[in-house]
Amino acid sequence: MTHKHSHNHIHIYDIHKKDKNLMVSILLNTFITVAQVVGGLISGSLSLLSDALHNFSDVLSLIVSYAASKLSKKQASENRTFGYKRAEILAAFVNASTLIIVAIILIKEAIERFKYPQVIESNLVIWLALLAIIFNGLSVLLLKKDSVHNINVKSAYVHLLTDMLASVAVLIGGLLMKYFQLFWVDSVLTFLIALYLIWMGYDLLKTSTKMLMLFTPEHINIQALVENIDALPKVKKLHHVHIWNLSDYELHLEAHLDLYEDVTISEFDSILRNIETVLKEQYHINHVTIQPEYNKNDPKEIIVQD
Repeated sequence: MTHKHSHNHIHIYDIHKKDKNLMVSILLNTFITVAQVVGGLISGSLSLLSDALHNFSDVLSLIVSYAASKLSKKQASENRTFGYKRAEILAAFVNASTLIIVAIILIKEAIERFKYPQVIESNLVIWLALLAIIFNGLSVLLLKKDSVHNINVKSAYVHLLTDMLASVAVLIGGLLMKYFQLFWVDSVLTFLIALYLIWMGYDLLKTSTKMLMLFTPEHINIQALVENIDALPKVKKLHHVHIWNLSDYELHLEAHLDLYEDVTISEFDSILRNIETVLKEQYHINHVTIQPEYNKNDPKEIIVQD
């Protein structure tokens, strides 16, 4: 039995710049967190403290993202043949989970505070909210480009973006408390911020879980893909197909390929090149492992449950 294997790496963006941007964001958010904790304790503002808690989760998520980014570049070895390429997907899963946990804690606190509203030092809330908007805004701009291509950076980016929006809500709350003495607004805004975190976190959790479970990427219709390959010369049937994301920019396919003729290895190389071209151009699959077969008595279904 001949096994043929092809492997193409693609790097869509500057990885070193990504790490540098993550590090700058960690420093910015550590500063905001400390300022907001102090300010929240002095002013008595729950929304400011909840924003600080979210900011602290930002710092943790950025550290996780930074560590995962560094790990993913470590070399493969005999006992880690894929290296640490899945570290970034794992980081996204962890970050999405913490986003939801933080949100549940905030909802609980907001309901308690709504029952017993407290007078809040609104000037401090306003200034610290403005500071958080500026610093979070800078971090969001730093990570925006990388977040498009990388689920790990996206998880950190979503933390920061939701935190910036949370800070806008805190600022509005501070102004309403200062000029209209509407102190209950603090609890309502905390509750709304938490609901938004759950909404954003769930989407990321779902995507990272699908990747960790090796589900077929959503943009790929396996039935159509198999039909495209089966239409190529000398190909009888592509079957026993598995398609999964190893990382954001590495998409794998492994399958059995039933052939009409008992071809030589050099002839199979030519068939494989045609298959790789179709898979790369139409489906962005850049890592292909094909097991060629001729008159082999095995299941020919597209999906075979081992």
